[in-house]
Amino acid sequence: MDIIVQKFGGTSVTTKERRKLVVEKIKHSLNNNLIPVVVVSAMGRKGDPYATDTLLSMINEGFKTNNPKAMDFLMSCGEMISTVVLCNDLYDAGIRAMPLTGGQAGIITDAKFNNASVKEVNTSMLMELISQGIVPVVSGFQGATEKGEITTLGRGGSDTTASILGVALKAKEIDIFTDVDGIMTADPRIVQEAEVISKMNYLEVFQYADQGAKVIHPRAVDIAKKGSIPLKIKNTFNESDGTIIDSTDEESKKIIAGITYTQDRIQVVIKKANNEGNPMYKNLLNLLAKENISIDLINVFPEEKIFTISSKDKDSLCRVLGMEGIKYSLVEGCSNVALIGTGMRGIPGVMASIVEALNEEEIEILQSADSFMTIWCLVKTENVKRAINILHKKFM
Repeated sequence: MDIIVQKFGGTSVTTKERRKLVVEKIKHSLNNNLIPVVVVSAMGRKGDPYATDTLLSMINEGFKTNNPKAMDFLMSCGEMISTVVLCNDLYDAGIRAMPLTGGQAGIITDAKFNNASVKEVNTSMLMELISQGIVPVVSGFQGATEKGEITTLGRGGSDTTASILGVALKAKEIDIFTDVDGIMTADPRIVQEAEVISKMNYLEVFQYADQGAKVIHPRAVDIAKKGSIPLKIKNTFNESDGTIIDSTDEESKKIIAGITYTQDRIQVVIKKANNEGNPMYKNLLNLLAKENISIDLINVFPEEKIFTISSKDKDSLCRVLGMEGIKYSLVEGCSNVALIGTGMRGIPGVMASIVEALNEEEIEILQSADSFMTIWCLVKTENVKRAINILHKKFM
């Protein structure tokens, strides 16, 4: 029989009624001769009693900064509670299950607390439970060092756990259950006509997640891609087919698979004419890299350099450029719209169509960039919702 990894997010396990639906998903796998290995997140979101952010709110900032090992100990608690509670629900349904920490499930990491990297996965405990007909229920988001110290895997860690185990177990597929029907062509809160994308390839989804879509973490997609294990994004609360993610290289019938966006961007413009005689102008990008200031949408021209930063990096940027005497200008209140799809490869006129559609509605493109499967357009945040709807109508 094939192994299937089923990961359930925090909203799926918050209440008894919701966990009954989770139990039905697990039971359905068993009834279809599949072997489920279950991964769970902490219950709910900030404000819910056992959510990770709720636990973190009990600790002051100084302690968080100076005690990373203790923070991992605390942050792992929510997932461990979820595993035991779900095992209780499975017991009530007549299904034998065993709760496991990430370390007990064999996920061995380095000692970089709060953002650990996996060194190896020992599946012996999982396989022993499976051989006994017991469903392993694994705490997401965590592992353990070789010394047995609890570590966490960074944000999106439960998705990462599911992919790590899916690859290690050579699973048939990895199902990521959440509270949406799948990956949408656009944010349905912005575009009423947004639809579920039935199938995407790893690269499209990786780019989609990296550009602001929060359905699945990019690291989880990358791990599944390297192991060639298909992912499915599904809704815990209904029977929708969801989105299948695999290595398909079939040309999409649509030029654009979907549209996403990131807010809180600031455009930075640095002109050569304003910085004549300043040697740091030539080394600007290295300077920012050394200060850990992340930049994107980078356009380098002979007479100027233009790029964007997150608004949270504004103070650091201003401090660094000020210290080096570099003159600059900022355009704040921007958002970056990303159109993604492998179907645009080799298709002329896509950018022209984007410009035409936005110009017709008098939406100014402040900056643009493109790769083989993504086109980015920077617009004022006040126009971002309108821009997304216009482009969705144009290309979907």
